[in-house]
Amino acid sequence: MQIQFIGADRTVTGSMHRLIIDGKNYLLDCGMYQGKRKEAFEINRTFDLFDPKIIDALILSHAHVDHCGNIPTLVKNGFSGPIYCTPATSDLAEVMLKDSAHIQERDVEFVNKKRIKQGKNPFEPLYITEDAEKVFPLLTPIKYHNEFKLDSNVTAQFFDAGHILGSAITFLTIQDNGRTIKLGYTGDLGRPNLPILKDPEKIPDVDYFICESTYGGRLHDNIEETESKLTEVINKAVSRKGKIIIPAFSLERTQELVYAFHKIFEKNLAPGIPIYVDSPLSTSATEVFRKHPECFDEETIDFMKKFNDPFGFDRLKYITSAEDSKKLNYVEGPMVIMSASGMAEAGRILHHLANNIENSKNIILMVGYCAENTLGKKLIMKEPVVKIYGEEYNLKAEVIVINSLSAHADSNELTNYCAEFDRGEMQNIFIVHGDFDQQEKFADRLKAIGFNKVTIPSHGDIFEI
Repeated sequence: MQIQFIGADRTVTGSMHRLIIDGKNYLLDCGMYQGKRKEAFEINRTFDLFDPKIIDALILSHAHVDHCGNIPTLVKNGFSGPIYCTPATSDLAEVMLKDSAHIQERDVEFVNKKRIKQGKNPFEPLYITEDAEKVFPLLTPIKYHNEFKLDSNVTAQFFDAGHILGSAITFLTIQDNGRTIKLGYTGDLGRPNLPILKDPEKIPDVDYFICESTYGGRLHDNIEETESKLTEVINKAVSRKGKIIIPAFSLERTQELVYAFHKIFEKNLAPGIPIYVDSPLSTSATEVFRKHPECFDEETIDFMKKFNDPFGFDRLKYITSAEDSKKLNYVEGPMVIMSASGMAEAGRILHHLANNIENSKNIILMVGYCAENTLGKKLIMKEPVVKIYGEEYNLKAEVIVINSLSAHADSNELTNYCAEFDRGEMQNIFIVHGDFDQQEKFADRLKAIGFNKVTIPSHGDIFEI
C-alpha cells in the first residue's frame, strides 16, 4: 500500500491524494487548483503524476470546488469509476460542477473579447457544461456510517465532518497480508457549534491520518460573537446609506449568513434592510439545503419549527437573471449584496466589486478564507489598488473582516480533534491543505501532545505503508 500526495500539499487548494492498494488506485478528492489564471489552468488541465484511466474509484469528501472542481477534467481524460460521497454531497456536486463550467464559459468569453481586440490568442475553458454533466452518472451516494466496499480487502465509512452540508470524514479499513490498516481523511474539518450543521464526529482510532491544516497555526474569533459583529456592520451601512458587498461561497457561507441575518432581523437588533443573494448557484444550493434537514443541528430544527424556512424571509431576494443583477448597480443603499465566489476570483461578485469598490460609503465584508494571490486575499490585506478583469481600481470602500464564520477548524479545534486518537496506535499524521507556515505550527502542536510521527508531504511524495 502507498499514499501519494498530489494536490493541496503545502498549499490550501486543489485537494487530491492517491491510494495504491493491491494494484488498485483510488483518489481522495479531485479539487480544482485556484490562483493565478494561467498557472491554475496549467495545473488543472494536466494529471502529471498518473493517468486518469487507471483510477478505480474516487472518494469525494464534500462539494467545495477545491475538492470536487476538477472531476470533469478527470472524466474527460478517461476516468469512469464510481464517485462515492454522501447524498447531500451528490446533490450539491451536480449544482457546483454545472456552475463551475458555466462560470468558466462566461469568464473566458468575457476575457477573450479583450484579448482578441488586443491581438492575443483566446483562452479556452478548462471544461464546459457538457463535460460536467458526464460526471453525474458516476456519483454514488452513501449515507453516513453505512459501510461500503471499494474492493474485497478495502471497506470505507463516512462520518459527519461538520464543515459544509454533506461533508464527510472518510474512515478506511484495509486488509493487507494478514494485518489490518486503518486510515482516516478529514477532507475539511468543521467546527463545534457552527450554525445550521451538526458538530464534527469522532472517527475510530486509526493508524494513519490525513488531516487538513488551513488554520493550523491560527485561532478564530468566537462563533457566538458573529451576530453582534454582523449587527454592527448593518448599522454602520444604514448610517452611511451604503452597500455591504459580501464575496461569499455559494455553498454554506451564503446559507449561514442568510440564517444569521434572519435571526438579527427577528430580534430587531438592526433595521431590516434589503438583502440580495445574487448567485444562481446560491439559489440552487439553498434548495439542496432544504432537501437535507437530516444534516441540521437541533437549534436549526427548532428555528424551522417556528419560521418554517430559515433561508427565506420578507427582506431577502434571490437573484438569478443577469438583467436583475445589473439593476442592483442603480439601487440606492443601505442594502446587502452577497455573491460568489468567496475568494472573489470569478462570477458576479467581480462586477459588484468593480461598481462599488471606489465608493467610501460602501463596505466590503470578507467572511471566509482566501488563498494567496486571489482578489479576496488582496482585499483582506487592503491593497490600495486592485485589478478586476484586468482594470485597476482604487480601494476606497471600507474592508471589514469577520473570521468567526470560518467553516474550518482552527488550531485549537484541529489539535483537540487529533488529541482524541490513541497516540500508541497512530503511526503517522500527514498534514495537508494548508500554507506551509500553518502546517509547521500545527505539526509542532501535535508533537507537543505526544504524536511521534507527523509529516508535511510535498507535491508528488509517495509513502509506503
